[in-house]
Amino acid sequence: MSRFLAGCALAFAFCGSVAAQTTPWPERPVKLVVGFTPGGAADYVGRAVGDALSRALGQPIVIDNKPGAGSSIAADFVAKAPPDGYTLLIASPSAISVNPAIDPKWAASVQNLVPVAKLTASPLVVAANPQLGVKSIPELIEYARKNPGKVNFAHAGMGSAPHLGGVLFNQLTGVNLTPIPFKGGAPSVQSVIAGDTQVTFATPPSVLPQIKGGRLVGLGVTTTERFALIPDLPGMKEAGLPAYKIDFWYGFFVPAGTPPEIVKKLFDATQVALQKPEVKAALAREGTDVSASSSVADFAAFIKEENRFWAKLAKDSGAKAD
Repeated sequence: MSRFLAGCALAFAFCGSVAAQTTPWPERPVKLVVGFTPGGAADYVGRAVGDALSRALGQPIVIDNKPGAGSSIAADFVAKAPPDGYTLLIASPSAISVNPAIDPKWAASVQNLVPVAKLTASPLVVAANPQLGVKSIPELIEYARKNPGKVNFAHAGMGSAPHLGGVLFNQLTGVNLTPIPFKGGAPSVQSVIAGDTQVTFATPPSVLPQIKGGRLVGLGVTTTERFALIPDLPGMKEAGLPAYKIDFWYGFFVPAGTPPEIVKKLFDATQVALQKPEVKAALAREGTDVSASSSVADFAAFIKEENRFWAKLAKDSGAKAD
């Protein structure tokens, strides 16, 4: 009898182990953490991809905006979340590459994140308040030289791509645009529209609708050549700054320790979402191109290369933490 009971206990334990290993995922909503305020590029991309990702996974994707510190607060939150696949981060080079380079306190957070999939790629857009009276990059440079210290540029937080876009502009042109930080792309762009600041190096979803509506003047894009999705604006080479080049990406990350099978499911579902025509169309309308990684390992290798580029740019620019 004792041997029989012991055998039953072993069988039950084995069945419990198998059940634990084969428990379907996801069984409840997945939280997608965005490190900026609603209305900015990260929020827009997260919602555009999140709707399709929800359908691919069969569970709701709940957006959770946690702005601050150039999105590093959101990265730290996700890094400390349970590694069960139910907390997902959308991040750009700001949180992953730049902020750890200029403020070591964020390095541990990034080390506790696992890359899942690359989503998009796009340039920044340089835009100005119409009252400034400039209509091109050369005109902005000329105005800034004649009015040193009187032109402010709004950005989405220290270490963000829009921040470094302006810093690099100062470095290469010798002008002195004063950086003014905000907690996201949307409030920074609103400050330029209101005239509180004069210029912004903004993500396309944050600024293109304002340019189309005549509330801002588009001056150029930060890629070397013209960007196919924003054909009306010149690239930096055409604008007289061939050495200037900044483009950026968004991708998904999860806490370290997340089971590989869940990471793979997230990657596969993301690929399905990115191929949806409505997702591509929604992103293209805002000047953002789908740029999917071919595998989880491919995205991890891409991040390693990007870390070198953005960390060097941050250090060379002299950017400092808040």
